[in-house]
This record gives sequence, C-alpha cells and structure tokens, in this order.
Amino acid sequence: MQAVFLDKGTFSDGIDLPAPAGVSDYVTYNDTPKDADTIIERCKDADIIITNKVQLGADIIANLPKLKLIQLTATGMNNVDQDACEQHNVALYNIAGYAVKSVPEHTFMLMLSAMRAGVHYHQKVADGTWLANGNFCLLDIPLIDLEEKTLGIIGVGTIGKRVTEIARAFGMTVLWADHQGQAPRSEEYTAFDDVLARADVLTLHCPLNEQTEHLINKDTLAKMSKQPLIVNVARGGIVDSQALTDAINNEQIIGYASDVFEQEPILDNDPLLTLADHPRVIFSPHNAWGSKSAQVTLWQILSKQVAEFIDKQS
Repeated sequence: MQAVFLDKGTFSDGIDLPAPAGVSDYVTYNDTPKDADTIIERCKDADIIITNKVQLGADIIANLPKLKLIQLTATGMNNVDQDACEQHNVALYNIAGYAVKSVPEHTFMLMLSAMRAGVHYHQKVADGTWLANGNFCLLDIPLIDLEEKTLGIIGVGTIGKRVTEIARAFGMTVLWADHQGQAPRSEEYTAFDDVLARADVLTLHCPLNEQTEHLINKDTLAKMSKQPLIVNVARGGIVDSQALTDAINNEQIIGYASDVFEQEPILDNDPLLTLADHPRVIFSPHNAWGSKSAQVTLWQILSKQVAEFIDKQS
C-alpha cells in the first residue's frame, strides 16, 4: 500500500519516522499547502494519508477513490470531515496517550513561568536592568508560590489527572470541574461555576467542540473572583481571545499562559499579542505535546495502528 505523509515537518528534526510495516510505497512531504488541488494531486494514488494538521474536507475525500485510511498524528480530529469518511468508507484513526508526560510537564512550565514572572526576570537580567538597579536582587513583580493555592482543572482525562498528581506534590488543592450547567457527578467533582470562583489557577485540558467553544468568555471570566492565572494547553478556540485580553487589561485575571491559539500559527492581529510584554503572560507555539520521548511514542503507536489496519485488509 502507498502511504503519503503530508506534513512530516510537524515533527522535530532527528526523530526517526520509518514507514509502518506493510507500507510498500512511502511518500513524505515536509509540509503541504492548504489548497485542495495540491492535496488531491499528492494523494491521488494513496491508500493511506498520514497527517497532523492538513485539513481534509469532504471535497478532498470524495476525489480520492483509492483512499482507505486517514491516520492522524494527533488526538484531535477537527481537521477531517468525519461524515465524508463514513460516506466513502474511509477509516479515520487518531493517536491518544502519547503525551501524558509532555503536556503535564509543559503545563507546569507555563504555570511557574507566569506565577514567578520568569520571562520578565530573564529579560531584566539580559537587558541590563538588573545591573542598572544595583541591588543584589530584583523583585519588581511579586513571585507567587503554588503551595496552598487552589488549582481548578477543566478536562479530567489522562492529562488532567496527571496534572492533579503534580499539583498535589506542590501542595496545591485541586478541584475537578464538572460540565458547565451540570451538577457534580460524584464527590470527586465540583460544580463548574464553583471551580471558577475558587481557583487561583485554572488549567484547560478539554477537547474543542460545540459545548466548549469559547467556554472561557466574558461571562465565565466575570465569575472568577480570585483573579486566577489561566493556563491553556487544550485548544485555542476554548478561549475567547478578545474577552481574555480585556480581562487581563481590566485585572479580572492575573495572567494567561497558553500553548494554543484560535488560528495557528497565531495571526499578527490576534489581540492576545498585545499582551506579549505582560509579566504574567507567556506563550509557546503549540509544542506542549512534543517532547522527544512523546514524539517517539507517538510514532510507535501510529506504526502499530497502520500495520494492523493493513494486515486486516489482506
């Protein structure tokens, strides 16, 4: 079978990405333009498409009669028309469980950097501000400890539970938010609005869907009485960028640390970029998932899935 990898460049250089067992013709592209004609041309002979973020709409899938499998190198499946896959008998696989170390650790990198103004203080050392100040230390922005703070978690899957473990090791109290508007399903969960009101830090780990799009908006931000730090390692669309920017400027929340954005790469007119110099704002370019070990694990899972799919076809 022929497999075409449309955006191999989403992996780090030096990560070995061999063809899965059973793939006899393996074609790779570092990246692929968004236009449908190019995607169709590259995949016209493919039995299997491997991709991370290339959007595969119904028009593309309908014009690839040989296609049998779309194998994503990610968990989210928003980039693929799932109804069209079902209509044309194309299997759609994603990958789960590969970043259960990488994303939680990245969450705390962002959290600690914002709470202790890490980027701000790095810059003050590098640009000579500390030298000009003359004191043995510089403390113009307060450093905030995590111990004894309350962490609210929205999205309690494998990653949310690992974040819980790490937070408790820091001495934090952890609240798991149930779905908005629903009573807590068990004693382990807390009502959504109560979590907003009680959290000193709020981390987002939920999928993006109709229920969670712009879940963090003007109304929900107004319920955050403790001016929390918000950490987003889920999807950019869960946060209303303009409402979040306004909340920072109005001091409704203390800061924002995010790995994800509504458009990626982030557009130069995104209001969040106006916060780039804020001492408690830190951004990373959607790479929380991508530790070296996570990438290796992802490809091992993918290779096994693709090989098993091919074996079933024979």
